[in-house]
Amino acid sequence: MGFALSELQLKCPVFESGSVIPKRYTGEGEDISPPMEWTDVPEGTKSFVLICHDPDAPLVLPGTYGFVHWVLYNIPGEITALPEGVKEHTNGINDFNNEGYNGPMPPAGHGTHHYFFWLLALNEQLNLEPGLTLWQLLERVEPHVTGMNRLVGKYKR
Repeated sequence: MGFALSELQLKCPVFESGSVIPKRYTGEGEDISPPMEWTDVPEGTKSFVLICHDPDAPLVLPGTYGFVHWVLYNIPGEITALPEGVKEHTNGINDFNNEGYNGPMPPAGHGTHHYFFWLLALNEQLNLEPGLTLWQLLERVEPHVTGMNRLVGKYKR
């Protein structure tokens, strides 16, 4: 299938797509991951990947753009929700050079940034090692993506 939107639906109980992410889930708040829920899972899904990326960040590196806030994978296919501050599953490396979630904290005065939370459904449980970057992860999972969708939150300082 590759990377194309599908019927998979990603929702967050604490903010609607297109609305402001509550401060609690940002670098100015408690900096914990927001709860996530999903429905309309493609048949045959064995695992999920969840990422958060800010394409508005003023950072361009060779072969990439924006800023990665969260890389979470090896989420079993029977899971359809994550609690806030999730500790389970496997964390990759974000652009803060940390494993796990680091929430929105755009430069002061830089305007509103958009945070894309992407959920990918995979047809395999790949059991990938911890510490992959977003780009390493995408290279490994792309042949196994059977569905994907996004939720967009906004934040500014």
